[in-house]
Amino acid sequence: MMKRPVIDLGSCILCEICVEVAPHAFEIGDSGFVQVRPLDDYQDENILEAVKNCPKDCISWEED
Repeated sequence: MMKRPVIDLGSCILCEICVEVAPHAFEIGDSGFVQVRPLDDYQDENILEAVKNCPKDCISWEED
């Protein structure tokens, strides 16, 4: 089973820290909200750092 980050858009303040720290995993979508890019593995150091540094703790982990 793989863990993947999930964003609580209701809590997200669009600070874009996740996008700055791990642009390969997070992006601002066409709708203007942060979204998770499709990857085969989300366990690299930059993604973990992005989740840890979210000021609103709105990124959680979900198992596929």
